[in-house]
Amino acid sequence: MSTQYDVIVLGSGPGGYVAAIRCAQLGLKTAIVERELLGGICLNWGCIPTKALLRSAEIMHFAQHASDYGLKIAGAIEADLAAIVKRSRGVAKQLNAGVTHLMKKNKITVHMGTGTMTGPTTMMVKGEKGEEQLSAKHVILATGARARDLPFAPADGKRVWTYRHAMTPPEKPTRLLVIGSGAIGIEFASFYNDIGCEVTVVEMLDRVVPVEDADVSAFLEKALTNQGITIRTGAGVEELKVSDKGVAAKIKLKDGKVEAGDFGHVIVAIGIVPNTENIGVEKLVDMDRGFIQIDPFGRTKAKGLWAIGDCTPGPWLAHKASHEGVTTAEAIAKELGNKDVHPHPLDRGNIPGCTYCHPQIASVGLTEAKAKEAGYTVKAGTFPFIGNGKAIALGEAEGFVKTVFDAKTGELLGAHMIGAEVTEMIQGFVVGKTLETTEAELMQTVFPHPTISESMHEAVLAAYGRALHI
Repeated sequence: MSTQYDVIVLGSGPGGYVAAIRCAQLGLKTAIVERELLGGICLNWGCIPTKALLRSAEIMHFAQHASDYGLKIAGAIEADLAAIVKRSRGVAKQLNAGVTHLMKKNKITVHMGTGTMTGPTTMMVKGEKGEEQLSAKHVILATGARARDLPFAPADGKRVWTYRHAMTPPEKPTRLLVIGSGAIGIEFASFYNDIGCEVTVVEMLDRVVPVEDADVSAFLEKALTNQGITIRTGAGVEELKVSDKGVAAKIKLKDGKVEAGDFGHVIVAIGIVPNTENIGVEKLVDMDRGFIQIDPFGRTKAKGLWAIGDCTPGPWLAHKASHEGVTTAEAIAKELGNKDVHPHPLDRGNIPGCTYCHPQIASVGLTEAKAKEAGYTVKAGTFPFIGNGKAIALGEAEGFVKTVFDAKTGELLGAHMIGAEVTEMIQGFVVGKTLETTEAELMQTVFPHPTISESMHEAVLAAYGRALHI
């Protein structure tokens, strides 16, 4: 005897739990299946607890530079790593409890256990109480992804870490090697450097944060180098020899020479692997490198089976997963006869990206190089924070805002920022892009003074040779 629902969501990360809530809001009898912790990787082991760690590092940075603000702090400033981690885990626990509350509030049934598809809309859940069969009119797969291992040195949690190990370290590293300079790698490099570790970053491509605009990459590399981080771009790790005492690494540099180094620990941040094996979908859906192929609303090729988030093609971001969750929930409701919903497909060109290193990075849309590759004639403008009064007053004059426009139509093609609080500012350009704004509307927008966001306005003006404060 199976339990019947309108919708079952497999996975409770930021895509899954949001999809379940929206389904419930639309009057659908909804269940969610989770094998570990409600909230998934993002709330428990990703986005949120890492930001708690980085906040501690930021406070330490300001304390170490108190004299720059006319303040005196008696005694040495030290990082209590155990206390920092405890605070981070407390934040994660609080948010996990919040998702639990949201499930109850929205009358969503939670089945704790491992779900395996037995058909497009049927599932076997194996939990502490044994096995139970579930069925629904529609199923949403939101199984997420996990860190990719190095084939020659899989993570052991002792010397070789993924992001999960790096968030609850058994000890404070002395010399740390970070492999990969995407958002995860750079954030951990920034955190551990700020709390006093000696950090080396190795990136296979020719620049750090390679998905960002080239100007942002160059600025960040200089900033991180000035902070004491060793950067090796165009390089690869050829060998890791792990022992109880540490890790001996061989790094092949861009000139072909091999550099040997001894490290206490290694963080591997070379991408993700989708959690799509062993859930019974191999014969039900189309896959590419393990990622489930979907249409713009989340449909797979199997009727009634949908997928969202990190188990589908990228970008692999929590906010993208949440947005997909809402879109898919509304598309399902429409199929079930709800005439009041009008789902819109996700425009991937309007998905912002944020990296919470020091200085922060935020971007949306095309880089200048990508815009030119796409055939646009572009107008690009850059405004440095050193020309912004609020940034100078905050002691945060390191950074800039860059805008990219279509020279023919004035369409905003992309925006790229590096500096203090840019992860909070980028949404202004995201809204602008979503509304298909041009330079004219942005130029006529009044930005409050004094704010760092005035740099956004100036970057628009700069693209057209009209910047006022530089």
